[in-house]
Amino acid sequence: MVQSSLATKSQSFDLVKSEIEQTIKNAESSLERFQENRDSGEDLQNCVDYLNQLRGIFLLVELRAGTLLCQEAVTMANDVPVGANDDKNILLTTLNSALFILRRYVEYYQQQRADHPELLLPVINDLREARREKPYPESCFFEIDVKERPDFCSKMSVEPFEGNEAEYEILARRMRLTFQVALLGVLREKNDIVSKKLFSRSARGFVRLCQGQPMGQMWCLVSMVADAMLDRNMGFSKARKRLLMRIEKYSREVVYVGKVATAKDAPDSLIRDLVYLLYRSGSANPEVMSTLSAFGLAPTEFPDSMFDAHARRLYGPGTDVLQSLSTALQDELNQLKDKLDIVERGIEPDLAELSSIADLLERLANTLIMLDLNQLAAMARAEATKLRKWEEESRLPAETELYLLADSVLGIEDAVMQIVTRGITSETDALAGGQRTREESLYLREATFVVADEAKSALTLAKRAITAFIESDYDKLHLANLPGTLHSIWGGLEMLDDREAAKVLARVAESIQHRLLDAREPPAAQVLEALADGLTSLEYYIESLGRREERNLDLLKLAESSLEDVGL
Repeated sequence: MVQSSLATKSQSFDLVKSEIEQTIKNAESSLERFQENRDSGEDLQNCVDYLNQLRGIFLLVELRAGTLLCQEAVTMANDVPVGANDDKNILLTTLNSALFILRRYVEYYQQQRADHPELLLPVINDLREARREKPYPESCFFEIDVKERPDFCSKMSVEPFEGNEAEYEILARRMRLTFQVALLGVLREKNDIVSKKLFSRSARGFVRLCQGQPMGQMWCLVSMVADAMLDRNMGFSKARKRLLMRIEKYSREVVYVGKVATAKDAPDSLIRDLVYLLYRSGSANPEVMSTLSAFGLAPTEFPDSMFDAHARRLYGPGTDVLQSLSTALQDELNQLKDKLDIVERGIEPDLAELSSIADLLERLANTLIMLDLNQLAAMARAEATKLRKWEEESRLPAETELYLLADSVLGIEDAVMQIVTRGITSETDALAGGQRTREESLYLREATFVVADEAKSALTLAKRAITAFIESDYDKLHLANLPGTLHSIWGGLEMLDDREAAKVLARVAESIQHRLLDAREPPAAQVLEALADGLTSLEYYIESLGRREERNLDLLKLAESSLEDVGL
């Protein structure tokens, strides 16, 4: 029955496809003419009429996203007055982009024969935001009844909270700070793996604080979503960032209102958004499958990873194109480095090699100019000019001159390798010459990876040692090697000139020495928990070492806050 319905829908689309394409083209032409002559009310009205016509066609062939996009586009077009000033440019530009993406979506649907309305949601929300309207949630096209909810905490085991009111407030503030650090990391587009781990850790902390109250159900679901996003490598779209900011308000209530705030239920719209993320994850984890089956759902056949791949087809070149470009440029640079190596080694030195290297640099410069990477192109041309001069003087470069040439080539290679992550932007171009910072050096980054790997292993051993210390009824023998292990990490961080992280690590090591090794009495549970939080925050921070983005200093502040809470 479903297949028959899909076949009928597909056949209906085929009948009107050419009309859809022509109508979109007419709408674009009318809008273009209006942009050239803002007093032409007829062209603006024609554009609105074509959009209404498209809306009717999409309604007929049941393309939900196309229908909604045209509806929003008509509303926006009606907001543009005849004789519009420059302050309406944002509306016209957004409308133009929406029509372009709509045309791409029609082509996409013809090839795929599957309607994925979520793909058009970003451009629909762009139309709404340009008009300063509230954007639709990510679950806009997700139809589910969340009135009857399963027990989201049934498969989650957390230790019950047994502290007094003062300790309750301390834990609540720490868990909120953990959530805020994760949220800041997402908003600043830092290491999202660390942010997902922090979201999960914070949510579990709030589950403990809710102590079986209704709001605990939402936090169990948040933890499940964070784990699924980590497991399936899901990204943070604008809609997901808005969702997280909404959830943060509930963490604030627990801190400032107290236990009373945990007695209310989370709104249906929030639960729907979270369940939708589980559905979109495509995760087959038992807890995810159990939650979805309670709503009569199975993981989607169009998970987030596939969604991203399809979205790239709509919204322009993706990382695969940039990767191919970067690889092609690196191949040319490898040839160049091989020739430089021959000259440097003095293996059959030949002045003709200088001309060959200059040709390669000039060809590379031409490619970089086409990519609008003018500073990098200028660097390549400058080195080619030097080589031509040495050839005219019938001499090979001196050792210092050769090293300067090699440094320039390595600088260009460094920038080319970062095209995949930075894109073809002014930031990439700014890596030319002396504008590369110490942190952006490819070779320093490789050294940082080594230090980070050693540090992660050492911190893992430290956490295991503390766990063994607790399980053995506080046998200090398990902690004997900890100060030396942590000191070795401290040395690596000092070598990388990361004084802030080294300072926090020294503080953790000192706390372990004085409060665990030197103390005669067993440590309080709050002290052990604070040390665990501090070590975990350090571990997440070190995971970010060697990455292109700025180091997440908020994680160090979180570690310090955990220690300060218990006087360490």
